[in-house]
Amino acid sequence: MTEKTPTRVLGRPAQTVRRLYDWVLSWAKTPYAVPALVVLALLEASVFPIPPDVLLLALALSVPKKALRYAAWCTLGSVVGGVLGYVIGLTLWSSVDQFIFEHVFAQGKFEKVMEIYREQGVWVVFTAAFTPIPFKVFTVTAGVAKLDLVEFIAASAVGRGARFFLVAGIVRMMGARAKEFIDRYFNVLTIVAVALLLGAVAVLRLRH
Repeated sequence: MTEKTPTRVLGRPAQTVRRLYDWVLSWAKTPYAVPALVVLALLEASVFPIPPDVLLLALALSVPKKALRYAAWCTLGSVVGGVLGYVIGLTLWSSVDQFIFEHVFAQGKFEKVMEIYREQGVWVVFTAAFTPIPFKVFTVTAGVAKLDLVEFIAASAVGRGARFFLVAGIVRMMGARAKEFIDRYFNVLTIVAVALLLGAVAVLRLRH
C-alpha cells in the first residue's frame, strides 16, 4: 500500500489555499507588513480567499503594544475593499459574473445572499462583517442588490472593526496565549455575539 502524499490527502484546492496562507504569513517578517495587511484586508473583502485575521494576529503577537493600531489599519483596508466589492457588483456585474462564479464564489451562494438582502436589507452586512462568513460574497452582492451605500459602509465599518479590534484586544490581554484561544474559540464567540445582538434587537422590536 503506497503512502498518501499531502496533495492526495488534501487535494489541489486545499494545497493552493495552504500556500496562500503561508504566503500571507510570510509578510509578517518583512518591513512591508502593515501595507501588506491593508492590501490583504482590501482584497479579502472583494476577491481574495484568505482572511486578514491571519496576518493581523501574527503582527499583533509580534508587537502587542501596536495590536490596536494594526486592527485600525486592517479595518480601514477591509472597508475600502468592501466598497470595491460593492462597486464591482453595482457597475460591472454583467461583465464579470461568470468569472466570479468560477473563481471567487459559487452562484448558489450569490442567490442565497440576494434572497437574504431582499428579506433583511443592509443589517445582514454587519453580521457578515463580524462573523466567519466570507465577506466578499456580501460586498459584491450588496452592489448588485443596490443597497444604500452609506448604510453599507457604516455596517461594514462597525462589523469589521468589531472583529479586528476583538482580535487585537485578546492579544493585548492574553499575550502569547491569544493564538491558541483565538484558534479554538474566536469564530464561536463571534457567532454567539451576533446571535445575542439579534435576540436583543428582536426583543426591542416586540416591545414596540
